[in-house]
Amino acid sequence: MENTLKPSGLLSDRDITELCMNISKPMIYPFSEKLSEKGRISHGLSSYGYDATCAPSFKIFTNVNSTVLDPKKLDENSFVNFEGDVCIIPPHGFILTHTNEYFQMPEDILSICLAKSTYARIGLVVGVTPLEPGWCGQVTLEISNTTCLPAKVYAHEGICQFLFFRGASPCKTPYNTRGGKYMNQRGIVLPKIIEE
Repeated sequence: MENTLKPSGLLSDRDITELCMNISKPMIYPFSEKLSEKGRISHGLSSYGYDATCAPSFKIFTNVNSTVLDPKKLDENSFVNFEGDVCIIPPHGFILTHTNEYFQMPEDILSICLAKSTYARIGLVVGVTPLEPGWCGQVTLEISNTTCLPAKVYAHEGICQFLFFRGASPCKTPYNTRGGKYMNQRGIVLPKIIEE
């Protein structure tokens, strides 16, 4: 019996580039082979990851309407929609945005997301659940301001870094085969519950 296992572990810039140059199904689109830095918060390919950018579309959470946050039914009065190149997160505030990049995860690769040091150093925390094997879409990003001061987030500049891990073999049930509720999402996608 032939061994079909591939080397597993963290993908390098070479591996990521190869997966993103697949014309029919690039893992990241648009994809930048270089880390762009001058005058901006860096984004693009790094040694062992990819620094994604955020779109100029934001949902800023507010307590003005005194609603309760419910993941099963999020009240539209819980946030204010904002479009622009700079979003200011209030002290101890929270926003949602999304990546400009569209991801198409291979069935043997999982990605996790970390905050960029530039934002972490001013108290911003970026939260993203793993990008599962077989999942496709723009990534909804959750950003918290842990400080007592307002903080800026810049659209079209680096916001977070994705790391990619290859499993020793493809998983038995990838996201795209189980009717995942967040498949092919675009823009900011709010919490969803599958109805019975």
